[in-house]
Amino acid sequence: MKIPGQQIARFLERIEKKEIRKLNKEKRKKLTLAVVLVGNSPEQLSFVKIKKKLAKKLAIKFDLIHLKRTPSFEKFMHLVKEKAVDAKTGGIIIQQPLPSQLQTDCLYDFLPLDKEIEGHHRKTSFLPPIGLATITLLKYVFANGKIDSHLLVDPKADRTLMKRALRNKKVVLLGRGFTGGRPVGKTLSYFGINFINVNSATPNPTEYLKQADIIISAVGKKVISPEMLKPGVVLINVGLRREGNQLKGDYEEKEIQKIASYYTPTPGGIGPLDSLYLYHNLIQAVKLQK
Repeated sequence: MKIPGQQIARFLERIEKKEIRKLNKEKRKKLTLAVVLVGNSPEQLSFVKIKKKLAKKLAIKFDLIHLKRTPSFEKFMHLVKEKAVDAKTGGIIIQQPLPSQLQTDCLYDFLPLDKEIEGHHRKTSFLPPIGLATITLLKYVFANGKIDSHLLVDPKADRTLMKRALRNKKVVLLGRGFTGGRPVGKTLSYFGINFINVNSATPNPTEYLKQADIIISAVGKKVISPEMLKPGVVLINVGLRREGNQLKGDYEEKEIQKIASYYTPTPGGIGPLDSLYLYHNLIQAVKLQK
C-alpha cells in the first residue's frame, strides 16, 4: 500500500495553522523563518522554493538570505549570527549542502539553541524534521492507514508508544549522510528504537535487508531491488536521485509495490512532512522564546 505523505501533510497543516494563528495574534506579527542559501544549485533553489511556498500557506514570513557567491567563513558566520540573534527571527536554517570551505561540524554551535530548529546542535532540544517525518510515517503504518491528529509527533508522549510498537521489529537504516541517515538515526535513537545502520562499509548488506521488517533508505541511489526484500516489509524512502527530469528514491516503486505492505512514493512521500516539521519546530522555538 502506498503511504500518502502529501495527504497526511495536508491534514496536519490544519492543526499547525491553528497554532500559528494563535502565536501570530499574541506576538502581533508573523512568525519568521530565516533561511540562508549559498550558491545557485537548481536542486537547492527548488528545495528553498518548496519551503517558501509552504510558509506562505501557513502565514509565516520567509526571510531568505541568498548568497550567490561563496563568502569567507568569517563573513558567512558573522552574517548567520547577526540574522540569528535578530529579535524578529523565530528560527534559522542553513540550506545544505554547503560549499566545502564553509562546512564544519561546529557550524551550528554559532546559533542560539532556541533558534537552531533543524536539530543539528549537539545540545539541541529539537529533533530533526526528517526524523519526525519518519516517525509520523511509522505511526501511520501502525494505525493501519488511518489519518487523524495522533499522527502529529509529540516526542515526549510518543517515546514509550514507539518503543513498544517496534520492540519486536527488525529495523534497518540505509545511509549515514548529514541530511538523511544521520538525523533519522538520531531520531530513532531518541525514541528508543533499535536499528541496524547499514552503509557502504557494511559487509554483506543484503543479508540485513532480507531480514528487515522496516527499511528506511537514505542513500540517494537505487540500492534496493525486489530480491533483497522479504514479503510484507515496510519501505520508507528518504534518499533522492534524479533520472532525466524525474525525481526518484532508492527503489523503483513498480518493482516493490507487490512485495511491500507499505511504501512511500517519491515525490509525495516523506518530503511534504519533512517541510511541515520544519515549521512545527519553528512553532516550538517561538514558544520557548516567550
